Amino acid sequence: FGQGCVHTRLTFDLETAEGIEKWRQFLEEASDLVAGYGGSLSGEHGDGQARGELLPRMFSNEMIEAFREFKAIWDPNWKMNPGKLIDPYRVDENLRLGAHYNPRHVATHFQYPDDNHSFAQVTERCVGTGACRKHVGTMCPSYMVTHEEKHSTRGRARLLGEMIRGETVKEGWQSEAVKEALDLCLACKGCKGECPVQVDMATYKAEFLSHYYEGRLRPRHAYAFGYIYYWSKGAALMPGIVNFLTQTPVLRDVAKALSGMAHKRSIPKFAPRTFKQWFADRNQKTSDNGHGADKPQVILWADTFNNHFHPTTAQAAVEVLEAAGFRVKVPAKNLCCGRPLYDYGFLDTAKSWLRNTLDALRPMIEASVPFVVLEPSCAAVFRDELTNLFPNDEDAKRLKEQTFLLSEFLEQKVKDYQPPKLKRKAIVHGHCHHKSLMKMDDEESILNKMGLDYELPDTGCCGMAGAFGFERGDHYEVSIKCGERVLLPAVRKAAKETLLIADGFSCREQIGQTTDRHALHLSQVIQMAMHEGEQGATGDYPEKHYMENAAPPTSTLKTAVAVGAGTLLASGVVWWGLRKLRSGGLILADRPFMKLR
Repeated sequence: FGQGCVHTRLTFDLETAEGIEKWRQFLEEASDLVAGYGGSLSGEHGDGQARGELLPRMFSNEMIEAFREFKAIWDPNWKMNPGKLIDPYRVDENLRLGAHYNPRHVATHFQYPDDNHSFAQVTERCVGTGACRKHVGTMCPSYMVTHEEKHSTRGRARLLGEMIRGETVKEGWQSEAVKEALDLCLACKGCKGECPVQVDMATYKAEFLSHYYEGRLRPRHAYAFGYIYYWSKGAALMPGIVNFLTQTPVLRDVAKALSGMAHKRSIPKFAPRTFKQWFADRNQKTSDNGHGADKPQVILWADTFNNHFHPTTAQAAVEVLEAAGFRVKVPAKNLCCGRPLYDYGFLDTAKSWLRNTLDALRPMIEASVPFVVLEPSCAAVFRDELTNLFPNDEDAKRLKEQTFLLSEFLEQKVKDYQPPKLKRKAIVHGHCHHKSLMKMDDEESILNKMGLDYELPDTGCCGMAGAFGFERGDHYEVSIKCGERVLLPAVRKAAKETLLIADGFSCREQIGQTTDRHALHLSQVIQMAMHEGEQGATGDYPEKHYMENAAPPTSTLKTAVAVGAGTLLASGVVWWGLRKLRSGGLILADRPFMKLR
């Protein structure tokens, strides 16, 4: 860059004639100033229409004519990118905004308070720097494996802008081109954390899908994965039978086909007892008649994944929080933040569930009781989506400020917290939402205090991304390619006694389903040090001591009866639904399951 580079990003009014004239005047004066000192108008981004008209201020007439002759040799018919350097357009021509700019207003679910409540302004956030076209960090995993512009943050932002303007993309929310570009977005929020202007493509994708599917059916996997909260509640009534249906050869293949799951994926097992069932039983057995009532309270959020699939993660968190001097409370009411709903655009339902959460937890919210959330993607709902959907709700703002990951809580709210020592080697993989929104600083601080010798490789996105990697077709293929970039090879290369740490449910599933290893949550790593001393679990595969037990076996007769009854019930529901659909009585909506006329 010679002796210096002035790299500026100034804000001008490019929507009025007066503002554009002021901007043009600035460009001319700045160009003369730079050229007067023998400098260059171009940096690492080259020239083009933004500078073409200004080049004669830097180059002599003779040099400009040489440029013209050279272009004429290779492009005699003036077909290759005309109007950029030779006989260029004016710098104030063909502006994306301009004095004629008048985007249409569209009603949205998210309120976009940082963009003047305007989705049109949202689509203008991207300034085209191309920071998303890289192969380090988290942004943008789909571009990293496809190398296609339309699967980059910038490409998607451009298409959404064209959709709002309606000049080239005329179908609005029903545009197949926009849907195709958004389809491989893993909703990792890497762009919100790493894009210079914080483009948030995960939110824009949820917004688009909510309108695209308005009044029509979504693919079956959207209902299977989006409403996992409901399916999990049902499975908790008979986990042994459900696991029999989803883990037994042939039956599991039928379950995958019905749910739209990739054949090579495994359906996660339901725990024999949910975390909330364990916590309720524990409270009954260990009632202390007021002992500990003087300790400060903390709410432990029982998310769907750690409640129904990995309850030992939440059980470990209870032990860690109590050891830190807190009285742990778990909401008795069944609640869900609705994280899987956003991936499929079920935003009406998502808002309804969040209102239920605010109503149920209002006394705790208003009492400023902190909330510890173990699943990073669920914490992201309370820290991000919540106030975007309800920007004027004071309780929503309070809950945002009172929500902590376990590492954040221990570092920020527990005075002089010192975790137990654990002198082991470890590989740490940060969940995308954790890295993008909350950052890994507190997580690393806890691990450093424990004395862990850990690596935090630049793994980017694991590729599972909620249910994305479970879905068949391109989603599964992209998921595997994302994982195989850095994370999965690093796991396979690690010594068998090395700990693997990953707080995200989907991250742990990606590792568990593609390698012979399983990752632990931070709560389990601290618990290991509490139970087994600074050397931790001995031998290879130390995580095996902290994995869930299988559901208790069910007798063959009971299983046969249950499977038969379930089959008859499912057949009856399908038959009833088809009759209603034919008669026009079944109205599909963005609400739990269906609404009947």
